Amino acid sequence: MLKRILIPLAIAVPVLGLLYVGLGMDSRELPSPLVGEPAPAFELEDLDNSGETLTHEDFTGDVAVVHVWSSTCPVCHEDFPHLERLSEHGVQVYAFNYRDDRAQAQRYLQVRGNPYDRIAHDPEGEAGMEWGVYATPETYVLDKDGTITYKEIGPLDEEVVEEEILSLVD
Repeated sequence: MLKRILIPLAIAVPVLGLLYVGLGMDSRELPSPLVGEPAPAFELEDLDNSGETLTHEDFTGDVAVVHVWSSTCPVCHEDFPHLERLSEHGVQVYAFNYRDDRAQAQRYLQVRGNPYDRIAHDPEGEAGMEWGVYATPETYVLDKDGTITYKEIGPLDEEVVEEEILSLVD
């Protein structure tokens, strides 16, 4: 009889402990193994020019921000004012349009505005997966050599732009 109680209890306690720890984690602080590493190579069509190909080399040469977004993302447009501010600060702002329909993404930008210098269309999410994308939006900072120096998961805010991104850019 005691065995019938202790065995399920011995299983339930560690599982509940793991759930407690996991639910208490901040998903914005998930470590990225790519920070400090060169940005993964990719070859994708330009969102606006389907005959033109963009590669990781198009995103290097200057310190740059790479923003991962989708027209189906409910909060991605909230990043646009922050991205425009970075652009006004002289930062190159690139993007992956992640797992999205090209025409729908283009309509989205016509309505919301386009804060990007170049956009790579990643309809299957293959390049995004190589970059370690969990979900949209995500933002990366690349140094002039194309090394990822910072990754932000989730929407941008003033604090992240000021204390993290602009400090890396300056």
